[in-house]
Amino acid sequence: MKKPRRRRVTVVTIAASDSGGGAGIQADLLTFAAHGVHGGTVLVGATAQNTRGVTGIEGLSAAFIAAQMDSIFPDLKPAAVKIGALLDAPRIRAVAAGLRRHRAKNVVLDPVMLATAGGRLLSVAAVKTLKTTLLSFCDLVTPNIPEAEALSGVRIRTASDRRVAALAIAALGVRAVLIKGGHASGDSVRDLLYDGRRFCELVHPRIRTRATHGTGCTLSSAIAANLALGRNLEEAVSLGIRFLRAGLRNGYFPGTGWGVPERIGIATRRAPRR
Repeated sequence: MKKPRRRRVTVVTIAASDSGGGAGIQADLLTFAAHGVHGGTVLVGATAQNTRGVTGIEGLSAAFIAAQMDSIFPDLKPAAVKIGALLDAPRIRAVAAGLRRHRAKNVVLDPVMLATAGGRLLSVAAVKTLKTTLLSFCDLVTPNIPEAEALSGVRIRTASDRRVAALAIAALGVRAVLIKGGHASGDSVRDLLYDGRRFCELVHPRIRTRATHGTGCTLSSAIAANLALGRNLEEAVSLGIRFLRAGLRNGYFPGTGWGVPERIGIATRRAPRR
């Protein structure tokens, strides 16, 4: 008797390539694999970068981004989507149109503006397009504090400021907001989740390390993977943070600059087959 074909839950990443392997598409695929989900990719562009910095960026055309989305969404039927660096306004519009066309679900946006190793990955002019065109198609956006300030127009200095910023970002149409606290000072990292109804603060001891290149990619990809596996938003965020923290504790240094979190062999549960 012929065995039934097994399918694995798919998550698609829409982002740029990091030639140094620490962030971007490469970090997303490693994170998906660690969670036992299949990773599909829509490549927006490529960077020439290493652990010390970004020396060049090349974008793919909006038409080719659309072609990639039209190729993989009907076939792979992703259970979640992670979005990273989109580079500029035309590419943001192409991605937003594709999400609408394919009725994408569980969309997690990491609004990457600057690379950890240096280099702008989203033009200043494109931030407005991101706010007006893309956020309404997203279920969760995961800005760090500088990115939350850029999206909300709120200067963040206090816990109260974070709540005001989260409300302002949610008003742009995104369903939930996670403001990451890693850029703040102190011995604890305070991440603030607003799910559209209530606030939840997640507090953890700070892990002091320079293996932080690709942390935003890793966290957003881990959250998307957990959403794809059927976990609710709060659980997916909590598990994503746990995964990232394990990676930071086991970070390593492939080059002479910034290190990267470990992403292999640290997820606790694998994906169910279907």
